[in-house]
Amino acid sequence: MNPDVTTELYPPARLARVQEATAAAGLGALLLTPGPDLRYVSGYDAIQLERLTCLVVPGEGDPFLVVPRLELPAAQASPAGALDVEMVAWDETDDPFALVAHRLPDAASVGVADRMWAVMALRFRDAMPDARQVPAGRVMRGLRIRKSAAEVAALREAGAAIDRVHRQVPALLKAGRTEREVGRDIAEAIVAEGHSLVDFVIVGSGPNAASPHHELSDRVIQPGDPVVVDIGGTMPSGYCSDETRNYCVGEPPDDYVAYHEVLRRAQQAACEAVRPGTTPEAVDAAARDVIAEAGYGEYFFHRTGHGIGLETHEDPYIVAGNTEPLEPGMAFSVEPGIYPGEHGARIEDIVVCTEDGHERMNHVDRGLIVIA
Repeated sequence: MNPDVTTELYPPARLARVQEATAAAGLGALLLTPGPDLRYVSGYDAIQLERLTCLVVPGEGDPFLVVPRLELPAAQASPAGALDVEMVAWDETDDPFALVAHRLPDAASVGVADRMWAVMALRFRDAMPDARQVPAGRVMRGLRIRKSAAEVAALREAGAAIDRVHRQVPALLKAGRTEREVGRDIAEAIVAEGHSLVDFVIVGSGPNAASPHHELSDRVIQPGDPVVVDIGGTMPSGYCSDETRNYCVGEPPDDYVAYHEVLRRAQQAACEAVRPGTTPEAVDAAARDVIAEAGYGEYFFHRTGHGIGLETHEDPYIVAGNTEPLEPGMAFSVEPGIYPGEHGARIEDIVVCTEDGHERMNHVDRGLIVIA
């Protein structure tokens, strides 16, 4: 990535804000192992290994990054190398957990990364038996949930990239091909259009379209099949894409056309409900009410959306019971679905709450796309 872009996405001042939040939460330190929290704080996209890599952010005192000696060059070359952070390299015969514990002798509580391997959390517990462990998400959530302008730009770039893939789907969906064959071509397109990783490819044809998280199968796509295509990946920036559109190979069933139009209206209503001060449960209700009034309520059985950023699924979740007011910078999917059984449909865009409303990150036609 361009160094200027990297600095905007992962500003050095972020570490100080995390340390302030750690102290405000009354924690002795955060222990951030490879994963989205470590990357958010330092820009370091570290490999998850059995060897410990851990950014230690104490409530008071200097942060430090513990790394296996063989990973030290990679850490130094990452954006973390530009931070004013001591890198503590450990050798194969060292105990890195004891090393961290030795530097935090007075810690009464520590926040462990939400995505830390359990075996590592247990090793920390053994090394620091008097320190209560809590999820680091208690500190990190409030920072990560509101995206900066640079993060929104990264999500916008991811949205444009996955839009380009969806525009290629009609040429790939043909009767006689299997879901797996189509999925393979889509995965290649996801990388070709700028993603560094393919996170998921759902190609649900016919009755498989009624399973929201359907895996690719060897089912042969038949004439008249509705097909749900839900795809996403991770960009070099670390930020994710996620978009769902609906296709039909040949003439669609009449009942499918009818409820797809209901779904389109429901997704539109939910997007229009997004603005500062609105609650996630109100956005969920905006979609759910349209679907229920049309008689399909029992066939919409998942939440309306999930937050997105350095993870495909993160806070905030767009679901009944979530009354936390939306704020500018919050980014999430809006993806109601209807799944009667013989087939199904879902329409999904990534939406960002703005100062005066919302911005969609995806712009491909949301109508039913019929492939002749």
